[in-house]
Amino acid sequence: MLTIDQATYDAIVAHAKRDHPDEACGIVAGPEGSDRPERFVEMINAAGSPTFYEFDSTDLLQLYKEMDANDEEPVVVYHSHTATEAYPSRTDIGLASEPNAHYVLVSTREHGNNDGPVEFRSYRIVDGEVTEEEVNVVASLD
Repeated sequence: MLTIDQATYDAIVAHAKRDHPDEACGIVAGPEGSDRPERFVEMINAAGSPTFYEFDSTDLLQLYKEMDANDEEPVVVYHSHTATEAYPSRTDIGLASEPNAHYVLVSTREHGNNDGPVEFRSYRIVDGEVTEEEVNVVASLD
């Protein structure tokens, strides 16, 4: 189960809506081995595409250096789908390289960047196998 605080949930949804019709992407880092998504890091979709996302390689390298220095790891890897449901595509599954991460997908297909609910789902993806998990949104992680 992914336990995430309301502020981080809201930040992920806001990013997905703001970047619509392009896919949004980012990482929420946390202390190594803690499974606590604490540091929200909005990334730029270098692909600038409504059907594909790609982390900027320079930004990603810098983020991994920061996480390494802070004894952090990617707890959540998120991106949005703008025209399809919040379920990992074959490409998403192939790109999933963090076996301990929660892969969050937000679908903005219904309301785009307008007010209205989004589909927010989380998965574990290990060795190409996708397992959906419950999302527990809490006021704070404390």
